[in-house]
Amino acid sequence: MANWKSGTAAFMALAIATGTSVPLFTTESVSAQLFPTSPRSTTTSQVTIPSGTTIPVRYDKAEKIVVSPKETMAVTLTVASNIINRSGTILIPAGSTIEGELQPATNGSQFVATTLVTNNRRQSINATSRVISQTTVRQGSKTGNILKGAAVGAAASAALGALIGDRAIATEEILLGTGAGALGGALLRNRKADVVVIEPNTDLSVTLNSNLALQ
Repeated sequence: MANWKSGTAAFMALAIATGTSVPLFTTESVSAQLFPTSPRSTTTSQVTIPSGTTIPVRYDKAEKIVVSPKETMAVTLTVASNIINRSGTILIPAGSTIEGELQPATNGSQFVATTLVTNNRRQSINATSRVISQTTVRQGSKTGNILKGAAVGAAASAALGALIGDRAIATEEILLGTGAGALGGALLRNRKADVVVIEPNTDLSVTLNSNLALQ
């Protein structure tokens, strides 16, 4: 009888211990802020953020960016909030930077990300923003409202300056892009300017086009 009681007690203790233990080896898929549902990863040696993940960003140099839809321009954005997994581990810390270009897209512009910089470590990233549609500005429009608090691409600056008769547009920052010369001549004839007005904090969040294996 003593042996039976002893065996039963041991069995119950094992059952209780097993029921409250945490597996030593778990495979967790990434589940960061704004992350979509994704299959569980089979990789244990490297963290991979899945394609389709959206990373919120901000632009610290100006409230908005104004470019020509024909303009290509280098821009560096800042990751706006921590990207974490389901366990709360920070995968991409807020304050990391994403380098890339604003590039012409169908009827507008799009940010194309090329490099993620985290803790002074650089790696390639394949991500893009949505396409921001262009706006037509005509003579007599309140151009000053568009330019207020804006960083302006060189081509957009030339275009708007020609349109309003002031080639010395005063803005917080003139960003160097491409295509200013040909665009300015066309605008002088057409009496209008096509520009893209970008609100970086809402317009330029980037979505991964492929899995991002963090280094």
